[in-house]
Amino acid sequence: MKTIALFCVAAMAAVGAHAAELTVHAAASLTDALKELAPAYEKASGDTLRFNFGASSQLARQIKEGAPGDVFFSADEAQMNNLEQAGALAPGTRESLLGNSLVIVVPADSKLTITSAADLAKPEIKKVAVAEPNSVPVGVYTKEYLSKLGLWEKISPKVIPTENVRASLAAVESGNVEAGTVYKTDALISKKVRVAYEVPASEGPKILYPLAALKDSKDPAAARRLLAFLGGGDARAVFARYGFSVLK
Repeated sequence: MKTIALFCVAAMAAVGAHAAELTVHAAASLTDALKELAPAYEKASGDTLRFNFGASSQLARQIKEGAPGDVFFSADEAQMNNLEQAGALAPGTRESLLGNSLVIVVPADSKLTITSAADLAKPEIKKVAVAEPNSVPVGVYTKEYLSKLGLWEKISPKVIPTENVRASLAAVESGNVEAGTVYKTDALISKKVRVAYEVPASEGPKILYPLAALKDSKDPAAARRLLAFLGGGDARAVFARYGFSVLK
């Protein structure tokens, strides 16, 4: 990616930068896109990226408890708000970059037909994988959506809570549950599930992915360079290819 190389060389020259090792705390749903972007960025910039992927709520808690890091890329605004209120973000670096949507997935060979979220209440669906609905963003979004439709109380007894969105995806892939709720982007990377129902944007929760540099970064300039790259055209194209909506 010639554009990436030119961007990084120019950025590093502008700040007299040296090679840095950056720790990026990122939502599990960003795993594939960020792993694809990392090698080109590292080659062009000379910096090394270390990723800590997980549920955004878990990552935010780790950061508040003192886990070292340079950048936080969250799957919801609430977790970023928590860190901002705690004074953990570098001022002026926060930006909402991406959007996503909720889908209901079933195993690829499942004969189930799901035409609406209400179908999750059907007796043939005995278990539904949902990331922890009281803390993990995709689970919180799911509970919010089903509650809005008056369905949560009917479906919650079937819910099998998981650690994060990738764990929910794995549960459906394995056939251990009949269905699960994940982000559209996670469903697109798996050949072992199929999207049975996509929540319409007009009905579903607004899912935003903010990112920011952390105040205690050991190399603030390098953290800001990475943010600039992630918000650049080449990175945005990769995010879009993985199914994210790019906000600007």
